[in-house]
Amino acid sequence: MMGPSHALSGATVWLAGTWALDQFAGYEQSPLAIAVGTMVCAGGALLPDLDMSGKVTRNQGGATVARTFGVFSLFAAEVVEKVSLGVYTATRLSKDPRRNNGHRTFTHTLPFAALLGWLTTWLCGHYGKWAVVGIVFFMAGLALRGLFDEWAERAGWVIVTLASAGIAWFTAANLPGDRGYPMLGFAVAVGCVVHILGDMITSAGVPILWPIPTGRRMWRMIGLPNKIAVKVGGKVETVVLRTAFVVISLLAIAGIFAPSLLQQLELDAWADGR
Repeated sequence: MMGPSHALSGATVWLAGTWALDQFAGYEQSPLAIAVGTMVCAGGALLPDLDMSGKVTRNQGGATVARTFGVFSLFAAEVVEKVSLGVYTATRLSKDPRRNNGHRTFTHTLPFAALLGWLTTWLCGHYGKWAVVGIVFFMAGLALRGLFDEWAERAGWVIVTLASAGIAWFTAANLPGDRGYPMLGFAVAVGCVVHILGDMITSAGVPILWPIPTGRRMWRMIGLPNKIAVKVGGKVETVVLRTAFVVISLLAIAGIFAPSLLQQLELDAWADGR
């Protein structure tokens, strides 16, 4: 799928999960915590495509996520692509084809999602609020680049970077300090998994079974047959799926906030009637 679809799917899954936790487990979160979690999950849903690099010196090409912070993120994508290719080359079996790029390899696996989730949780647990600020800054940029792709393209990476810094500053000013923030690591991991599942419904597929060998292959791509696969950039993705994501997100937001709003209105009415 394309970057905007990945980001929107991450936001949708987080909002729907937040509503489910509130309804069935009684796990309530503040509006700011919900917003930050949604943003981080949306950004996390773009992270696996950091293995698709572009032209660093020209600030061109690459996946949506690779262009978030201009040449800096393009350089990071170049490094990630080479590392992914190295992991592929080092672990490939006899029937795995030779490759000259690392796209849809290591970063499109469940171990990668688990690793990033653990790393995020570890950073937040050891460095607290300041680690959260750095993670929010990075993830906000990815989320803005994905959710508002056309605006971000027109505005340019400098504006996106400044907007991300503003979001990080607001988060630092309003989040409590002495906490581990384990939900951030979970949000990053969930976003990566959502991305992997999104690419599984295309014909190209992802190596979701890695590192479990199947026959004489380690990197078997699992996807849908061409006849029923979602075409990248096609109407099913850009119209049907994105519309469904928006509708589910709005319903989840209403489910999360409408009951508390109604309860507050009832309390205000009761207070006025006394």
